[in-house]
Amino acid sequence: MPKIRGITITLYQTEQNGVDPFGRPVMVETAVPVENVLIGEPSTEDIINELNLSGKRLAYTLALPKGDAHNWKDKRVEFFGEVFRTIGEPTQGIEANIPLSWNRKVKVERYE
Repeated sequence: MPKIRGITITLYQTEQNGVDPFGRPVMVETAVPVENVLIGEPSTEDIINELNLSGKRLAYTLALPKGDAHNWKDKRVEFFGEVFRTIGEPTQGIEANIPLSWNRKVKVERYE
């Protein structure tokens, strides 16, 4: 039986790197590879619901591997040669009750 395995995607984390002359934080993006991420196609109902609730067009749903500690809220991600932005906070299940290697999901929209 074949084993399910995700792909490596690039997550762009933001960190503060000082302040500008007006006292506002200067943010810097760092590319971080995240391995074993599953990419799924959302249902038509999920696309319509997200558009009605947030005005954002859902492109994919990412399943994040157990133990991943990155901040995924409103971040840029890159996979399939395209750039996307996460929508909101990831949803999470109870790690011990989920038999596979993924316990969190985050939605993404196309980002240009």
